[in-house]
Amino acid sequence: MTKIVFFDIDDTLLDAQKELPASAKAAVRQLQKQGIYTAIATGRAPFFISPVLAELNIHSYICFNGQYVVFENEAIYKNPINRYALQQIDETARERDYPLVYMNEITMKANVPHNELIEKSLRSLKLSHPEFDPHFYKNKEIYQALIFANENAGRDLPEVDDVTYIRWHESSLDIVPKGGSKAEGIKQMIGRLGFQMEDVVAFGDGMNDIEMLQEAGTGVAMGNAHQVVKDHADFVTTNVENDGIVNGLKEIGLLSREFDTVKQ
Repeated sequence: MTKIVFFDIDDTLLDAQKELPASAKAAVRQLQKQGIYTAIATGRAPFFISPVLAELNIHSYICFNGQYVVFENEAIYKNPINRYALQQIDETARERDYPLVYMNEITMKANVPHNELIEKSLRSLKLSHPEFDPHFYKNKEIYQALIFANENAGRDLPEVDDVTYIRWHESSLDIVPKGGSKAEGIKQMIGRLGFQMEDVVAFGDGMNDIEMLQEAGTGVAMGNAHQVVKDHADFVTTNVENDGIVNGLKEIGLLSREFDTVKQ
């Protein structure tokens, strides 16, 4: 193996309807046939990427924007959020009426019984409102939290030294440990394979993909990516719905120009 390719999931592998295009599936299968290692790098939690992993026959993945890394079905790196930081966030968010969702590798819980912003944001991922458990973060390792605030109302987020906020939806932001990123998760995984960052290819579209695209040997932004994300990529491919994965892999030479997804 000479390369490892990391794929973001939402709006990179999956289209706007959260479906995996046949061309993307065929492209990943072809990479695997060629001996190129394939992996996932996502902001999602492990408990809701299993259908994608199974469909693509992928067993290594980075979740929670780099805080939980699995190599060949074995967790090799965990970076939970500091519990004192979580307490500070919870107290301040309650004062400012910003609801929260806490996630570990198994499940997620909300600190409010119901909230429309939670409903709206998670619906975009085809997820339902989590169960209410205001004490969940107190006795579980939390790898990522979500805070729900519209873009014009999110300027007074809790100021906590140990975390970083990354917006992933108009109504929500990820909360991850400061210094944590998909790029850091990639470094944890490639050590197992004896690869260097120059051997890494990364595909992404969101703000949480910027560091990954910057540090990878080759960073490919989807055509549907934010412009600021494209600005940090080495290549820009077409939209996910327009064979973006296939076209990007052809552009960087990992698939031949003659590769035909219809024949796969």
